[in-house]
Amino acid sequence: MDTAQSLDNRDAEAGRTPATQDKDHRPAMQDTPYPEHTVGHPFLDDPKMRLRDVNVFYADNQAIHNVSLDIGKNEVIALIGPSGCGKSTFLRSLNRMNDTIDICRVNGELFLERQDLYDSKMDVVELRARVGMVFQKPNPFPKSIYDNVAYGPRLHGLADKKYDLDEMVETSLRKAGLWDEVKDRLHAPGTGLSGGQQQRLCIARTIAVSPEVVLMDEPCSALDPIATAKIEELIAELTESYTIAIVTHSMQQAARVSHRTAYFHLGRLIEVNDTDTVFTKPEHALTEAYITGRFG
Repeated sequence: MDTAQSLDNRDAEAGRTPATQDKDHRPAMQDTPYPEHTVGHPFLDDPKMRLRDVNVFYADNQAIHNVSLDIGKNEVIALIGPSGCGKSTFLRSLNRMNDTIDICRVNGELFLERQDLYDSKMDVVELRARVGMVFQKPNPFPKSIYDNVAYGPRLHGLADKKYDLDEMVETSLRKAGLWDEVKDRLHAPGTGLSGGQQQRLCIARTIAVSPEVVLMDEPCSALDPIATAKIEELIAELTESYTIAIVTHSMQQAARVSHRTAYFHLGRLIEVNDTDTVFTKPEHALTEAYITGRFG
């Protein structure tokens, strides 16, 4: 029995959903001290991204506190935790999406291999091509399916000839598992697709510029179970070529798609371990309390 099924069964036996809060345990959880350092295995040899002492502020409010983490090459790492714990804020700091918020500031060391993401000389447009992002709600451009995928290669001058651009569009749609469904209507509006197809179109648009890292911020939260399953299958295939960091509200999804899982609590990174360990033998009491549904 896999970890995701174990989580489903345990929740059913306890008569709750994963998000159910047990108010009787809240005081105990509030008194549980944070670890001095993140427990588990937050660091790796030769990581794709190296993040040290990351702090994120919205004006005077600190949302992320001294988070240090490595993200490995060709791994899927899931970021989990209660709503408002900072996991999406942390994710957006990895390709400087927080720069779009005037009151937000980020400090610490954030490296994509040996390149400082917050170096003043960093071209943010180029960075977001190397570290692409898929958002919670599908957001295709008001353009054709073809032009949605071709947008990035055109912007970055990756295709000199239409033949090359056609090949990039087809390859990206195939990688996103969408080609067979749209190949006969490439010039139809992308907004006319179903929700799950739109999300796969957004993934195709992201990977069309050959990123090194793909960030996914709850990419399935607005999708039905069938569309969610297709996205999860796609994530497994994409990890052969890309590093993926995914924020998810679903512990079952984290168990199904990720190699490692990072648990956030009130802006702090409590525990990072291989996914099976996090969900079956968590090392910290706060992680265990969240996994077992005592709060969430």
